[in-house]
Amino acid sequence: MVAKENFVLFLKKSAEEKDTIVCMGLDPVLQKIPIKGKNAEKTIIKFYSDIIDACISEDCLPSAFKPNYAFYAKHGFEGIRALIKIIELCKKTSVPVILDVKRADIGKTSSAYVKEIFDFFKADACTILPFFGTDSVQPFIDACANGYGAYMLNRSSNEGAKEFQGLICEGQPYYLKITHKIAEWSSHCNNNLGAIVGATSIDELKNIASFYKKTLEVPLLIPGVGAQGGSASEVSKALKDIDYDLGIVRINASASLNYAYEKYATNDYAGAAVKALRELNDEIKFRCKDE
Repeated sequence: MVAKENFVLFLKKSAEEKDTIVCMGLDPVLQKIPIKGKNAEKTIIKFYSDIIDACISEDCLPSAFKPNYAFYAKHGFEGIRALIKIIELCKKTSVPVILDVKRADIGKTSSAYVKEIFDFFKADACTILPFFGTDSVQPFIDACANGYGAYMLNRSSNEGAKEFQGLICEGQPYYLKITHKIAEWSSHCNNNLGAIVGATSIDELKNIASFYKKTLEVPLLIPGVGAQGGSASEVSKALKDIDYDLGIVRINASASLNYAYEKYATNDYAGAAVKALRELNDEIKFRCKDE
């Protein structure tokens, strides 16, 4: 595995250059893709290449892409080949590519996952789980020390998250125990280990971000905006209220961007995705430079 530019610096650079902190999730659902064809590989590649090209031509790129592995792998080899191609296309835009795989296992298995993610798929970052502990996380920490990025599940955006993540452990919610470990682990790998914190619970997001602000500001990946009901403007305000470094934050939207053509009632799915991205940027009101 070849060492890379520090991932946090990559995040900041892409936010400044694209003037946005939006991460575009790339989650293909064939039934929603308005392209006729029976070959999943060709359909997915055509759909996302058109959207990426439209973003480039309209000078409206996100500052990260996040393909979700499961949406590709369910189509077998056609889907995996499509994922490889989509990552190649995304990397040509010079913004980070986060492969959403949520991997973690015992140490040797995690080491294999690291090679899969960074050597085979050639992603810049990935998503991982904390629950196996330090020996499971260590291969990802080592990758982060070499310039790659990883986002650890801290507090997820789904309704059922509270069933376990909200349990009280030694006097505090379990998600805050995870928060403390993420800060500790990230301090050993140049701050390249970040946290996944859902947009659907603003109070918990503020609790988590406030802890990081006091200890070590880690990169935040915030899903749950759009179709899941989270508010990008509320997320942005919550982070601005505590003066969090927005350059290392990515607010993710997937379905609301991918399939924006449904909302706008148009056949121009690529143009609709760009329009939705612009509207999301306006909602977030991110600016890298003083106005």
